Amino acid sequence: MPRNALYASIVLVLAVTAAVVSFVKGNWLGVVWILMAGVASNIAWYHVRKDRAERRAATTAADRR
Repeated sequence: MPRNALYASIVLVLAVTAAVVSFVKGNWLGVVWILMAGVASNIAWYHVRKDRAERRAATTAADRR
């Protein structure tokens, strides 16, 4: 897993945890944490897919030689 995807996954877990704690305490600020979790999730998926595509391209290029 690429380093950026790992960091984004950690932020995702922390944001979801913060949202749950916020909602349990009755604070609507948890909505912001949910939005942050969504952004972190998208960043993580982007970097994972980018890494897979780069590996696939490198494998394909090596097979053509």
